[in-house]
Amino acid sequence: MIRPRRSLLFMPGSNARALEKGRNLHADGLILDLEDSVAPDAKAMARDQIGAAVAAKGFGRREVLIRVNALDSPWWIDDLAMAGRARPDGILVPKISSVADLATIADRLNDIGADISIRVWAMIETSRAVLHAEQLAAAAREVRLAGFVFGPNDISRETRIRMLPGRAAMIPMITHCILATRAHGLEILDGPYSDFSNVDGFGQECAQGRDLGFDGKTLIHPGQIDACNAIFTPPAQEVAHARKIIAAFERPENAARGAISLDGQMVERLHADMARRTIAISDAIAAMAH
Repeated sequence: MIRPRRSLLFMPGSNARALEKGRNLHADGLILDLEDSVAPDAKAMARDQIGAAVAAKGFGRREVLIRVNALDSPWWIDDLAMAGRARPDGILVPKISSVADLATIADRLNDIGADISIRVWAMIETSRAVLHAEQLAAAAREVRLAGFVFGPNDISRETRIRMLPGRAAMIPMITHCILATRAHGLEILDGPYSDFSNVDGFGQECAQGRDLGFDGKTLIHPGQIDACNAIFTPPAQEVAHARKIIAAFERPENAARGAISLDGQMVERLHADMARRTIAISDAIAAMAH
């Protein structure tokens, strides 16, 4: 079943009020954070709060991920132990750079008996991660990998590629990572847009991410949710056209045809496959709304 991932909002695990607020936000998913947004002396408290919040199962249909601390930190083992008990939908791991990193996480989850339903998401935010994107994606079945979250800010810091409007210099890296996920049936989410007061800039980057092939975008402010959802939602006209394509191919006279004429355009079976996914996403979004 296709799951909408238009908007996943980062929420600091140290902020109990934010965790409670997350139960009523319209985001498709929440990323409860133990890493960047939590100070070192608040890690243990945040871990306890996230564990209790996730175990309480009060987030409805929203997908819940826990972002643990990186493998080079002193906290990640305790983070995984908590996540294994709380059973979120997934665990987001920062600064993954190799298949060995993913194997370390998967082995630890197996050692603590974490339910197999808990999937791993890798943050792609280092040069090595981008270079190894295809190898990381290819290892998905062995390491519980569900997909990537592209991290432009850390990549910019490491590579010295400037974060400019339009992200022209990063598009080759973005495309490389998207191709890697699609080659192995994985999902990929765009990274956050930091200037949350720039509504126009945010909208433009969401639209760019959608057109590049991202499944959705990670967010840092609740005020970004509605615009992000709208941009990553298939327009009604597109859904109606998708249904028309499916209906046309289901006619008896078209059952054996690989291509047909529809509204003056040539439509192939591949367009029917694309149409089915559009309809599935639209239906899943409608189901979440109810």
